Amino acid sequence: MSDPHRTTVWPALQAHDPDLVIRTLVALGFEETAAYRDEAGVVQHAQLDWPEGGGVMLGCHKPDGPFTQQPGTTAAYVVASDVDEVHRRAVDAGLDPSPVVEQDYGSREVRVTDPEGNQWSFGTYAGEPRRG
Repeated sequence: MSDPHRTTVWPALQAHDPDLVIRTLVALGFEETAAYRDEAGVVQHAQLDWPEGGGVMLGCHKPDGPFTQQPGTTAAYVVASDVDEVHRRAVDAGLDPSPVVEQDYGSREVRVTDPEGNQWSFGTYAGEPRRG
């Protein structure tokens, strides 16, 4: 029987400087679960978990790889119960977050761009309940 709380969708991104993206996401509240490096010390694969559930995978940019994307082109929404804390952490990390915004659908949200240009939105909206 499968675990209903197991993360089964993993957004994945590539970075010119994966260590910088990892440090940035950890500063925002992600936890570095794994980072696998090649002989030169370059991150080939990393797993970062969000404490409230879910996570992302990332590694160095491989322009000729079978699964490639341009660094800085990812956008992700992260459910965060304490958006003000994410905002504070972003400021402390030297990032330039948006102000915390109260959305008309009830969510409190903040946007942050990481050093490679990926867009991260953190908000209290956790999605609608599943049907059936």
